[in-house]
Amino acid sequence: MTTLSLGRWQLSRAAEKEALHAALEQERARPELSQREWLQAVRDGQTLLHRSVNLKGVWLPQFNVYLDNRQMKGRPGFFVLTPLALSGERGVVLVQRGWVPRDFVDRTRLSEVPTPQGEVMVRARVATVPAKLLELGAAGAAEGSSRIRQNLDWDAFRQETGLPLLAGSMVQIDPNADGLSRDWFEPATGSEKHYGYAFQWFGLAGLIALLYVWFQIVRRFFRSADPEVRP
Repeated sequence: MTTLSLGRWQLSRAAEKEALHAALEQERARPELSQREWLQAVRDGQTLLHRSVNLKGVWLPQFNVYLDNRQMKGRPGFFVLTPLALSGERGVVLVQRGWVPRDFVDRTRLSEVPTPQGEVMVRARVATVPAKLLELGAAGAAEGSSRIRQNLDWDAFRQETGLPLLAGSMVQIDPNADGLSRDWFEPATGSEKHYGYAFQWFGLAGLIALLYVWFQIVRRFFRSADPEVRP
């Protein structure tokens, strides 16, 4: 039955989110990595997803990218991405620094993000690249040279900037001292929603079963047992 299948699917989605959250919490509990330890792990082919890393480098704000239509706490705005040139290494990591709200009067107007000059220490967490959103027509291509983008292609951005970008991405987890919001999405967020949907689908399946029994079995039984009832 379709409703039962949909209920089971919702349960599987909830379990998937909870498993992701458990993995994240397990990695968070592990000691923070130094920059050298993380780079060595990357060279060894390890992803170390969700591990915390202490980075040292210089921000390259001239290559800032604002990813459009990104939400934080239900509000639309931009994710701000800034490359960080790692100190003592020939490598650049693209850091998702945080979120800023959109100007609803002029969507092309951007909030300038205060960016420290010189060498900085950055606490970050290894993360997946930002999810790609649906692009209508050539909108994404038209914004290819703009700071505002719908999505960001890592390989294309590497060629465009000429930066020796390392694979993957980081999200900054330093305290909010630069006007950016960093309430990053938690994988388990919304699992209760899936349980609610599953309950609704299973409830609907139960209702359909009861109605079937009533109309196809019970009523027919009473009709056949009453001699005065004619079809």
